[in-house]
Amino acid sequence: MILEPLTLPPDHGLPDVLLTELTALYASQRDFHALSGDFPDPDGIRPEQVAAALADELAGPDAEVLLARGGGGLVGIAITLDHHPDPADPDPWIGLLMIDAGVQGHGHGRRLASLVEDRFRAAGRTAVRLAVLGNNPAGLAFWTALGYEVIDHREDLRSGRPCAVLRKRLV
Repeated sequence: MILEPLTLPPDHGLPDVLLTELTALYASQRDFHALSGDFPDPDGIRPEQVAAALADELAGPDAEVLLARGGGGLVGIAITLDHHPDPADPDPWIGLLMIDAGVQGHGHGRRLASLVEDRFRAAGRTAVRLAVLGNNPAGLAFWTALGYEVIDHREDLRSGRPCAVLRKRLV
């Protein structure tokens, strides 16, 4: 698996081929988007919605979007945040890790999570955090199987949804 950072050109436009790949990835995770409510119609995710969501993510100064490629195509995406908006929170965050549903269950999620952790370790970070929606037991099971521990329960900053906050030491 290869990670490539996504950078948006000044006009925020993504190349059509890449936007098509990203839209297919997002659309493949219909059940997750039904849980999250991030898209108004999880059965009809459109390219312009994906482009806008990624532009919003990249608008933050500490955000990075990483594309995971393997087997000749896009298999996943990770969105990270080097610093949380709360200055009392010293850890970087994984804001989203999503694998194409068509290749889920083949270890791509574990591999992508490991590569993200390695990037944070290489940057001298000692732990990483993430939040799992309270209505996503499969997501919670995935992350706890990777060694993440629940450290808090609170609402997410963007939409006020109940979440479990998890943390993993990287040293």
